Amino acid sequence: MELDDMKLAWQALNRQLERQQTLSTQLFLESRLDKVRHGLRPLFWGQVLQIVFGALISVMAASFWVSRVTMTPLLLWGVLVHVLGIFMIVAGARNLYLLQRIDYSAPILDIQRRIAQLRAWRARVEGPASAVLGAVVWVPLIMIELVRNGLNPDSVTSELGSYLVISGVVSLGLVLLAYGLIRYFGQRRWLENNWAGTSVQRAESMLEDIARFMHE
Repeated sequence: MELDDMKLAWQALNRQLERQQTLSTQLFLESRLDKVRHGLRPLFWGQVLQIVFGALISVMAASFWVSRVTMTPLLLWGVLVHVLGIFMIVAGARNLYLLQRIDYSAPILDIQRRIAQLRAWRARVEGPASAVLGAVVWVPLIMIELVRNGLNPDSVTSELGSYLVISGVVSLGLVLLAYGLIRYFGQRRWLENNWAGTSVQRAESMLEDIARFMHE
């Protein structure tokens, strides 16, 4: 075989190896991104359920306070629970919107940016708001349930109202104290990870693995 023929053969072999390498990289990328997509499905369906529960809570709360607009305490209890239901709907819809914006055919950096936006919303807005609402909303929920079960509203308000309100304030104070201690001891990242959720953390980890592979 002449030298020119050998060069052509080597060039053809190199092109074939490059194509195989490109194909292997593409298959790896598609496989990993498919795992990212499937890993976020529990979060997606969780938000759908959250919206459904939020709608049910909103309907229940509205049916309670609309018929009691002349009774200020009952009106306030119902409105507060209604706010919880609306928040659940809005938060769930926002999460679904952020999930739908993820384009898995986009560059890895763009996908990471979308996931970062999802994390920021869940860890810095939805998580803290849920903690604050959860600390106090159980008070009107108990009161509403007592009234719906036939107890006299005046009796509930006079005998249990002050106790439950104080308990709600203490509960909120404990939540704020816990948050302050977590920040003081440098565990804010741990808290934000919990608020972001397991699905988001796994997606971030897999995308980091993909990014490292692409840069090797």
